[in-house]
Amino acid sequence: MISNALLASTGITLALLFLLLGQLRFLIPYRSLLIHHDGTTILLCIDVLLLNLTAALFTFERRFFLKDTGRKLAHFDRELNAGRTPMPPYLHREELQ
Repeated sequence: MISNALLASTGITLALLFLLLGQLRFLIPYRSLLIHHDGTTILLCIDVLLLNLTAALFTFERRFFLKDTGRKLAHFDRELNAGRTPMPPYLHREELQ
């Protein structure tokens, strides 16, 4: 799940960067000055954006894609303990505990 969130946030960040690069063409003559003077700050802001997007997408995935997982697992555990779920012959209940 973390890898999915990181991949999606990387794609969104790259899309935003390309959009900004297209909109800020008037700054091209000052490129070396901006990189030399503010390069560290720009990279730090991009890193914080990437981290925040990753956290937001991870939270979104947990909220909407893992809905009712605990309830489903509890139901499966109750069925397993009641003996209604067929177990493979090589797996015995004594080995599970």
